[in-house]
Amino acid sequence: MKSVVVSGATGFIGKELVRSLVERGDRVTALTRDPARARPLVPEGAAIERWDGGSGDAPLSCLEGADAVVHLAGERAVGVYWTDAVKREIEDSRVKSTERLVRAIERSARKPSVFVSASGVGFYGPHGNEALDETAPAGEDYLASVCVAWEGAAARATALGVRVVCARLGIVLGRGGGALSQMALPFKMFVGGPIGSGKQQVSWVHLEDAVRIFERAIDDESLRGPVNVVSPNGVTNAELSAAIGRTLSRPSVFRVPEAALRLRFGEGADPLVTGQRAIPAALVARGHQFRYAELDAALAEALGG
Repeated sequence: MKSVVVSGATGFIGKELVRSLVERGDRVTALTRDPARARPLVPEGAAIERWDGGSGDAPLSCLEGADAVVHLAGERAVGVYWTDAVKREIEDSRVKSTERLVRAIERSARKPSVFVSASGVGFYGPHGNEALDETAPAGEDYLASVCVAWEGAAARATALGVRVVCARLGIVLGRGGGALSQMALPFKMFVGGPIGSGKQQVSWVHLEDAVRIFERAIDDESLRGPVNVVSPNGVTNAELSAAIGRTLSRPSVFRVPEAALRLRFGEGADPLVTGQRAIPAALVARGHQFRYAELDAALAEALGG
C-alpha cells in the first residue's frame, strides 16, 4: 500500500486514477479547490484536502509522509480563444501550481519518493509524420513554451532527491467527458468530419491506459524524466474522424475549414490544425503493454453504449 496525493483529482483523468488507486489498496488524498463539490466525484476511500493551485502552496499536512505526488491540475488549453488573460490562466494553472507543489515538497520533513507531473505532447510543437520519442527537442510555439516551463518547474524536485516523471499526454479518449465528448458531438448530429487539412498527426491514448501508465510511473523506479503517454499507433486527424464515424455509424465527410477555426479561436486554433506523432519509446523499452493500442478498439470502448 502506498500513500498517494493527487491534484486535479476531479478531472477527467484524475477521477479514474483516484478510483483505481483506491481499488488497488492505496491511501489516496485528493487535492481540490472545492471539497464539497469533489466529494460525490471521489471514492469514499479517498481523503479530500482543499488546495487552489493558483493561489497558495499545497498543505504540508497531506504531503508529509506521502510516497507519491501526482499533479494533474491545469486549466483547459485546447479549444479556447487565447486572450492574454486566458494565457495567464493556462500558465498559472500549470507552471505556478507546479512550483507551489515543489516548494511544499521541499519543506516536507519526509519527502515523497516520486513526483509525477502532467505535461503534453505539445512540448514538441507542430510536426509532420516523423516519429518523436522523448529525446526529441522542444518546439517553439506557445504550447511548447508552456510545456517547457511546466516540466522545468517539476524537474526542480530532482534536486530534493525525488524521482520526477513528466507525463506528456496525448489526446485522452474515454467515456464520460474529455476531448472525445466534444469531438463526437458533430458526428452524432451527422455533420462530423476532419479538421482543416486532416493531415495533422494525432497522438492519442485510451483513458484506461493513461491511468495504468500513471500507476506505473508511481511504481516503476526505472521510469524517470519525460514519458510520452500515447498509444504506439498515432493517426492523422482524417483517420481519427473516419474512425469516429465508423464507430457511431455516422458520415465523416463534413470538413471544418481552418479559416473558420481561426475566426473562432484565433491563435488558440493552432493545436487543432497542427499536430505531432509522439511515440511511447520509454514505455515500449520497458515492455509496457497497452490494453487499447489500436484506435478502433479504443473508440468502441469509449463510445460504446
